[in-house]
Amino acid sequence: MRTPLLMAGLLLIAAPAQAADDHPRSTYVTLVLQAFAAKVQCPGTDVAYQDLVQKAQQMQLPDGTTEQVRKAIAWMHTGGKMGEKQSDDIMAEVAVATQTTDLDQRRLGMSNWCEKQKTNLAGLIRSKGG
Repeated sequence: MRTPLLMAGLLLIAAPAQAADDHPRSTYVTLVLQAFAAKVQCPGTDVAYQDLVQKAQQMQLPDGTTEQVRKAIAWMHTGGKMGEKQSDDIMAEVAVATQTTDLDQRRLGMSNWCEKQKTNLAGLIRSKGG
């Protein structure tokens, strides 16, 4: 019961940032988080940082967005040992992306999730060495 309430609270926190953008940064945050999750959790998967930067440019996000998101993800997922805490809105977007990704992984199972990401993240993730 706590997880749905937490999710609802996090979604409410992130909602103003989503509403303010034509191309929501929150969508980009989720893509970046899922790309890094695939790199870590899906055997033989890699991510090219420059591809993430290009995606941010295509989505007309401000310069530096990729680095802010990367630092926020690292900070949150290492308990502050790596990366840097970012603005509250980015941290909330990372929290929501983490929760939704975790729920998707549990619902689909890790192997199915990894297979799905090959399509969902085409152009952002690739086979190692490719």
